[in-house]
Amino acid sequence: QVQLVESGGGLVQPGGSLRLSCASSGRTFSTYNMGWFRQAPGKEREFVAAINWSGGSTYYAVSVKGRFTISRDNAKNTVYLQMKSLKPEDTAVYYCAAGTVLVATTQGQYGCWGQGTQVTVSS
Repeated sequence: QVQLVESGGGLVQPGGSLRLSCASSGRTFSTYNMGWFRQAPGKEREFVAAINWSGGSTYYAVSVKGRFTISRDNAKNTVYLQMKSLKPEDTAVYYCAAGTVLVATTQGQYGCWGQGTQVTVSS
């Protein structure tokens, strides 16, 4: 298994950008498919984006497609989520997750989770 630590969250104005990072301590990071999820207050955790082990395949939720980009650097054991044109409805705690299912979009398909990083979009 891998240990995951997210960073890069914060307060940003509507229309702004943020880049989240998720660093892994495990030496097997490059074998895992990775995902980003988010959970807003009072709502269930929802899928945001996923990337396969090599970075060659990505998948996005409809709500973020065209605004968010998931990428990874296996040499740095890190997965990123670049977020642009942020909206107040993007406000949530963002979690990264590692799993073995290719481009998985449901929580149960991921076995390892980070602790989350808060993103607040507000003027």
